[in-house]
Amino acid sequence: MEVLDQIREQVESHAILLYMKGSPEQPQCGFSAQASQVLMACGERFAYIDILSNPEIRANLPKFSDWPTFPQLFIRGELVGGCDIITEMYQSGELQPMVKEAAGDGEAAS
Repeated sequence: MEVLDQIREQVESHAILLYMKGSPEQPQCGFSAQASQVLMACGERFAYIDILSNPEIRANLPKFSDWPTFPQLFIRGELVGGCDIITEMYQSGELQPMVKEAAGDGEAAS
């Protein structure tokens, strides 16, 4: 249960949190690269967790979120989705206001 509690704390303590492979500066897969680029294009700071350097989080996050793949974006404690959903929401204009509003909460960290 410890790892699930750690994930819950991470999700709740960051207004915008991306679980990804690698970092925004050095993504380790194409989907993580695309998701982080979309978030950066929204113009707000966001937190990220590299699941490759956190194998327990990588193993348990799908149980926590009920989402099997990575990356995973959480905004205000709620799962938004993975790469395809994030990209579609950005292209339709839905993601930017969500990110800006969450960033305005003053909780987003890098």
